[in-house]
Amino acid sequence: MKRQHPTRSDNLRRALAQEAARIMAEQGIGDFLTAKRKAAERFGVGDGGALLPKNSEIEAALAAYQRLFGGATHLSSLQAQRRAALNAMRYLQEFSPRLVGAVLSGTATEHSGIQLHLFAERAESVTLKLIDAGIVHEVAEKRVRLNPERVRPFPEVRFEMDDQPIEATVFPTDGIRQAPVSPVDGRPMRRANTFEVETLVQEDG
Repeated sequence: MKRQHPTRSDNLRRALAQEAARIMAEQGIGDFLTAKRKAAERFGVGDGGALLPKNSEIEAALAAYQRLFGGATHLSSLQAQRRAALNAMRYLQEFSPRLVGAVLSGTATEHSGIQLHLFAERAESVTLKLIDAGIVHEVAEKRVRLNPERVRPFPEVRFEMDDQPIEATVFPTDGIRQAPVSPVDGRPMRRANTFEVETLVQEDG
């Protein structure tokens, strides 16, 4: 069987994924679409073209970039983020916290916020808990894709733990049964409970 060589469009797509990954790592951009558009602009490619890489391709390129250029600095930053996530999860244990996103996958940059999912009947229960501890916070709204056809707004509570920014989306208690759609691959988002994050932190050393 004849081996197929990468086409020019394949090479351009790979270059776009690598450039978007570099932008995310160096400029602290956490949104795939924004990084993708910046990369397309740099290469003179229309941002609606079929040549644009998938988010999963950019995430893979970001992981490769961090292995190549991040080194000990990236690992140290990731360890600090995961320890802060664990401390926040322990404090908010009554809300069945789950870690999601780049800090869980290991592709977080030093600019990434720690993303948690919390589960409560009322978002005010979370804010009251923070008020009791004197933790400064703000409440915003985050639009979450529950499935390919449905997007819904949920309260998001933002605060800091161990000098790390936390973004905690508050779902109803039954929201723990079905994870939202991942912006990376369109599959149910991976969620890690406190025990799983403790294991990650131990493995990080």
